[in-house]
Amino acid sequence: MASKKLGWFMAGLLTLGFVSFAQAQDYPVKDITGIIQWGAGGTTDIVSRAITPHVEKILGKSIVLQNRPGATGAIATQFVATAPADGYTLLYGAENPQIYKVLDIAPLDYTSHYTPINILARAVPVIVCNNNEPWKTVKDLFDDAKRRPGVIKMGSTGTGGVPHVVSNIVKVVEGLTFNHIPFEGDGPGIVALLGGHTQFSVATFTAVREHIRAGRLRPLALVSDRPIPGVDIPLITAYNKEYERYLPWGPFFGVHVRKEVPEPVKAKLIDAFQKGASDPKFVATITDLGGIVMNLSGTEADRFLRRWQSVTSWILQEAGAAKVSPEKLGIPKP
Repeated sequence: MASKKLGWFMAGLLTLGFVSFAQAQDYPVKDITGIIQWGAGGTTDIVSRAITPHVEKILGKSIVLQNRPGATGAIATQFVATAPADGYTLLYGAENPQIYKVLDIAPLDYTSHYTPINILARAVPVIVCNNNEPWKTVKDLFDDAKRRPGVIKMGSTGTGGVPHVVSNIVKVVEGLTFNHIPFEGDGPGIVALLGGHTQFSVATFTAVREHIRAGRLRPLALVSDRPIPGVDIPLITAYNKEYERYLPWGPFFGVHVRKEVPEPVKAKLIDAFQKGASDPKFVATITDLGGIVMNLSGTEADRFLRRWQSVTSWILQEAGAAKVSPEKLGIPKP
């Protein structure tokens, strides 16, 4: 009798496995949910909404996008980490989870808990200020910050966001500190900067491009060692060559799923996003926004993620901003 029950149990497992495999092969049979880590109007949101229509055409289903900002993207990251591992919940994210552990924000990161479907693009940070401020160059800003340490109001997206990391690079190189005012993403932060609630910020060029073109914000420096084609903004390395050791550095944007998602589903998503990111319209959109198309998946994406995590974690450690040593976490020095 016991052997019969065991046989039925094993047959049931095989049947479930067959059904699961068959469902994966038929994927997608329904619409997909895309969870965006940051709020509307920010760079992550812009890139997510630029790629999705191209992927929908390939998959033959809609991807319903939802913004779930908060906690430097950790709310969205945790939400997807606990969603069913069936490929119907995608995480559209920026770079932040790669430094959650060193900042003690969450025990998650892309490398350990997710499979990168595609690292779509990266962006170039730019230091911008409100037009009412007296600074005409980044030197003006930094000289003022030397006179008033910790006083100048800097719009931030929270611990681990682009302004936070760049300000720590500046802290290492210049010894400067600022008064960080946090917002839930680029969009709200830029609105606050336009309204004079903050004095300056660091954002991706993608997020502030139109405001710069329209003369609503004043660009002080690209946090880059090379210019953006067609963009006449001074490089921070022209002010101080010490920044070269940390560059190129910048946020990146990609799509991820839980590691437990079936391999046939991952393969279909990888193929769809690779084709979508190769679409001339998507490439033109990212290029026009001053971004750099990457279109990385598989081993290339994993290698990129680990390198970015290493460089940024050790920047934070050097600046005294790391809560947990990257060495303790097994993150090697770059």
